[in-house]
Parts: sequence; structure tokens; C-alpha cells
Amino acid sequence: MAGRPDEPGAKGPGDASPGPAILPTREALRRFIREAPGRVGKSEISRHFGLTAEQRPALRALLRELEHEGALQRAGGRQVRESGKLPDMAVVEVSGTDPDGDPLARPVGWEGPGRPPLVYMRPERPGQPALAYGERVLARLRPIGAGKYEGRTFKRLGSGGPSRILGVYQDGRLLPTSKREKADWVIPAGEAGGAEDGELVLAEPLPGRALGLRPARIVERLGRMDAPRAVSVLCIHAHGIPDHFPAEAVQEAEAAQPVALQGREDLREVPLVTIDGEDARDFDDAVWAEPLGEGWRVLVAIADVAHYVQPGGALDQAAGQRGNSVYFPDRVVPMLPEALSNGLCSLRPGENRGCLFVEMRFDAQGQKSGHRFGRGLMRSAARLTYEQVQAAWEGTAGTPVPPQQVAHLFGAFRCLLSARERRGTLDLDLPERRVLMDEQGQVRDVIPRLKLDAHRLIEEFMVAANVCAAEELERRRQPLLYRVHDRPSDEKLEALRQFLDSMELDLPAAGELRPRHFAQVLERVRGRPEERLVHETVLRAQSQAAYSPENIGHFGLALPRYAHFTSPIRRYADLVVHRALIRGLGLGTADALREEEAERLPDTAEHITRTERRAAAAEREAVERYLASHMASRVGSMFDARISGVTRFGLFVTVTTNGASGLVPLASLPDDQWTHEEAAYRLSGRYTRLSFALGQAVEVRLAEVMPLTGGMLFHLLQGSPPAGGGRRARLRRLPAASPPRGARGAPR
Repeated sequence: MAGRPDEPGAKGPGDASPGPAILPTREALRRFIREAPGRVGKSEISRHFGLTAEQRPALRALLRELEHEGALQRAGGRQVRESGKLPDMAVVEVSGTDPDGDPLARPVGWEGPGRPPLVYMRPERPGQPALAYGERVLARLRPIGAGKYEGRTFKRLGSGGPSRILGVYQDGRLLPTSKREKADWVIPAGEAGGAEDGELVLAEPLPGRALGLRPARIVERLGRMDAPRAVSVLCIHAHGIPDHFPAEAVQEAEAAQPVALQGREDLREVPLVTIDGEDARDFDDAVWAEPLGEGWRVLVAIADVAHYVQPGGALDQAAGQRGNSVYFPDRVVPMLPEALSNGLCSLRPGENRGCLFVEMRFDAQGQKSGHRFGRGLMRSAARLTYEQVQAAWEGTAGTPVPPQQVAHLFGAFRCLLSARERRGTLDLDLPERRVLMDEQGQVRDVIPRLKLDAHRLIEEFMVAANVCAAEELERRRQPLLYRVHDRPSDEKLEALRQFLDSMELDLPAAGELRPRHFAQVLERVRGRPEERLVHETVLRAQSQAAYSPENIGHFGLALPRYAHFTSPIRRYADLVVHRALIRGLGLGTADALREEEAERLPDTAEHITRTERRAAAAEREAVERYLASHMASRVGSMFDARISGVTRFGLFVTVTTNGASGLVPLASLPDDQWTHEEAAYRLSGRYTRLSFALGQAVEVRLAEVMPLTGGMLFHLLQGSPPAGGGRRARLRRLPAASPPRGARGAPR
């Protein structure tokens, strides 16, 4: 039997003595991976340490443990490398400049978790020519903080350059729409492609010249930048989101026919209802509940997308490439063509629809006593909105379904909610904004999106159904695409602990940490001036959720296993889970998960995790740009805001009423020598004794809006309140010291 990885005497890299091999120690394994000339996988590790095939499962478990602890990270495919610092020398690409005009760069080919580290490039010698956007260099790197490095050019490698540039054509120039690109491009004569001034265009670089603006050729015209709905067009192209289906995929969708009852359970007499937002475009889940003794019986029915999107077809390839639908305020880029997403797969009221369903039974305490899956034919009794259901529950309005049905839904919800509260989940208040547009496509208003009990009802039902899917596939030993959420990394936890210690708050050791411990911290500061600051900091410490064929559990939901089953119209992950259920339950053959699909699950997981994050970035940018457009007429106005980011070059602030965000440049703060206290998320003035911290309430004036990039600049007003949002304090300079000339700026 393989030895425990912590046992003394485990074989190390330099141990070549004969005898039965045992697992290497953690340190020996990390040392081998660190010293290996490239990435390594389980085969290389097994050969080096002389491990047998029987020891592979124990090795996989050890690698998973090290990965979860943050000691190792995936490096493409099934290979790993040591987490943490970049090498002392690496190839980086210039991606922009900071407010002081110094180049910022990112490592080329970054495959680590989260965002790539930021490299602040410094001249190697006085008079060295400045680095241009897109230029690649071999750089010497020195860590200067979490995820930050100082870089000095060792060798210039030329331009990695963008393959395409998105911008606005104006007077023979291309003005980039990205905040990261600071320089314009010149469009030589004959290379404008018929574009007119003010048009949003795509261009590609031409062979450059040593001096002056870089040349580019316009290859696609996207419409006028000032046209209604231009923002979503811009975001679609900026993030490379596919927005046209191949003709074959559209033909497959339009040739689809409604499902028949044969081979399905008839659910048409069950009064299932869909509950979605007022602006929902597709309806892929329906719910129903009734009392069962002292507990509840809950039915969740999900559109049977797998019936129409079969493995390997044109529809499947198009959906897999997109990975998910992308939702903008004025349009949707769907994962499936409209004939399916808004047609045969949408659970419209009064129309027969194929579904996969799960029937769940819960006791009075919300503990699941059993479940079963099936394939059915349903007919939605009503399309309800969250607001309608909430009003019906509160008795202020009616719905198309009997009040008793709404009461049953809320009864089952309260039961599930009590179980969730006992489990102890991480419930962070994530503010969402809703962009309201008029018929001409112009922004009418931006308002907070309310979180009602009706929202939480659907959320609890969907979480329960997703857990059942994961359990069922594990029980039947089927390939499974988990939805995983790791605990915060050790680095983030250490920074968070330092911050919480300053407020006499604490967290248990990493091995004992549970989501409820974060909830307890938030509860302790409820109603205190620093509540918002602590909330923001805890939020920033969390890891991102992802898809993986290997289970590490879902930290935020405090669940040991979790999968996505409930939204196959808009998420490819759910479609994969449906196919696995169909295979495991023997509910079909043509639309069941195939073996070659199962073998590709690691690659599928990585791909759809990337497309999900791409969609989130595009959706976020669209809202920010629409907000900038909405705020353009309010330059000079005053707003209550909170500090939402602290950097060495200034503060980011978010307006309280509508969520508009922008930069307060360091140069606009009172004249002082400002120190960036990274662990405390604070800028402190040496001479004025002023400090500005994350979450602090401030009053700001909108100084500038840049419609082209969507950026906004704010200035702090004198009289902004101190950290914690207490009484307003006039900004004043203490007489004890006065700053020397040129003292502005954080030390480098």
C-alpha cells in the first residue's frame, strides 16, 4: 500500500535506492516540479519516483491536495507546475500604461488561476526608447507585491501586436476603444475600406514604421459609433464573442420538430410554472411543489435541449464554441439559434415541451429524503415574473395560478432555506444593475436590480436540483462536469487576515475555514460604519467558480458535490450534464453522452470556464459603457460614492445610486506624498495625515467622461467623510509638517 505523503522516508528526487516505491513527500514532489525544465504530468512524476499503476490514484489525490492548497496549478491539459511567482526572467507583452505614462505588461501565455500578474516596466538604462503597446520583451522580473512585478527590459522581441484593433475611424486615424491602448493608429490612403468618419471599425496592423503612429488597414465596418445599441456591438467584437451561426446550425434548428409523448412521462396535468425576470428572453426551468406529510415534494422540469442538440452535429459544435449565451441590456447573443432558444426549447405557457425533470422529497427540516430523474412531456401553466410571485405571496396582487400554488412554492422554499442556513453558506450581497432603455435604444435610467424572496425561491430550487444531478451521476458512475468553487487562496487569506486583524476580527486556520466563518464576520460588523468596507474586502478574497471533471466541492454553497443541470438553453455545461444523465439512466442513445465526449471533459471544462468569464467581462463592460453614456450629460455634478478600489496611482470610486465607476487620479488628491498600504487597501498621506480606504464613503464630482473608452474621471470633494462613513471631516493640512516640492506620488 502506498505510504502517506507526509510520512518520513518517502522517496525524494535524489533517492535511487532499490525497493518498493512509496509516494514522495509533498516537498520532494514540489521540488521535482519546480526544478523540471518544463511542465510535468503524472507520467513524468511516476517515472521519476518509480511509482506503479496501482499508486496512480494516490498520486492523483496528492496532486489535487497540493492544487487545492494553492501549491500547484494546472498548466494546460493534465500537466501541472508550481504556483506562485513568475520566473526571474520571462517574456511579457506591453498591454497599456499607468496614469504616469509608464508601460504596463502581462506575461505571454499566462495559464495560471485568475488574472495574469501585472508587470510595471522600468527603463533598463537612461534614454532607452519607450516600449510601445503590443511590444514583447524578455524582461527581468522582481516581485513588488501580490500579483505585481517590476520588469526591466533584457531584450526586445518585436511586436506581438493585436491581430485586430477595434476603434472609431476619424480623419484618417483609428481611435482605439480599449482603455489599454493609449496610442492612435494611422490609416494610410487606400486602406480605409470605404469607412466614414465616426464609424466603428475593425482594423488589422500593417508593417510598422520606426517612428510615428503605427499603420493599420480597416477590414470591417460595424456601423456608426453614435448609433443606438452600438455599445453591445462594440463589446461583442472587443471580446471576440461569436455572433453569427453557421448556416448548417441554423438549418438544423429550423428543421426541428416538437417532441412526442412516446418514451416520456406525461406531466401535462401538473401545473408547472416558469418564474423569470420581466426582461427574460428564454424560459428553460419550471417548478411545482406540494406538501408531503410534514415535508415537501418539489418538481423541477428543465427544457430537453439534448433532444435537439445531438453530439457532433453543427448545432453542437456552434453551441460548444460559444459555451454560453451572453446577455446585454439591448440584445442577447444566444448559445442556440432562435428557433430553439426562443422556440421549441423555451417552456412557453400552454405549449407541449420535452423536458428532463427531477422529483425531490424533503422532510420538515429541509433534508432531502430522496429524488428521481425522468424524461417527460410538460405544458407550462403560466409564465410568471419574480415581481408577480412576490406580490401574490404578500397578498398585494394575484397571478394566473391559484394562490394555494404560490403558497406551496414558498412553503417548500422556507423549508430549503432553513437547511441552507444550518449548512452555513457564503451569502455575499452582489449588487446588480439594470439598464433601462427607450424604444430608440437610448439609456433611460440605470437602477439597482432588486433581490426578492421570489428570486431566492428559484435559486434554492435550482441548487437542490443541481445537487441531485451531481449525486445521481456519481451514483451511476457516469462522467461528470462539476461546478467547483475553491476556498480562497492562502495569499488572499493572509491579506484578508491582516486586514481583519486591524479591526479586531479574525478567521480560523485555513484547514478549519468554512463559508459560515465569513458570514459570522459580516454579521459582527452589521450596522457598523466599516460594514461596507469589510464586505468589499471579503468579496475580493474569494476564488472564482469554474467547471472541472474533478470534484473539489463548492466552497461558497458549502456543498461537497455540485453540477449545473438547470439552464441548458444558455450553458453548454448543463447540456453535457443532461447527456450524461440520459446515458446513465438509459433514457436514450442518439442524444446520450458519447465516450469521446467524456474523454474531452478536461478540455471542455477549461474552454467553457473561459467563455463564461469572457461573457461576464463583456456584459460588465456593456453596463459600464451604457452608464458612461448616461453620465455624459452630468459632468460637473456631485455624487455620493464609495471607494471601490485602491491602487498606487489613485482611487476607484463607485456612485451609490447607479453603480457608475471611475478613477480618482492620484494627481487630483491634495498635494502630499501618498503611500499605498496594500494589505490595508488604503492610501495614506504623509503630511496631510489623510487616508482613503476601500469601502469608505466619499463625495465626488464627475470631472470627465470618455465615451470612446467608457472611462470616467472623478475628483474628491473637500468635506468627504473619513473611513467608515461617519461625520464629514474637512480636508486640512496638519501644521506639523509640510510636503517638499515634488513629493506627490506613492514611493516606487
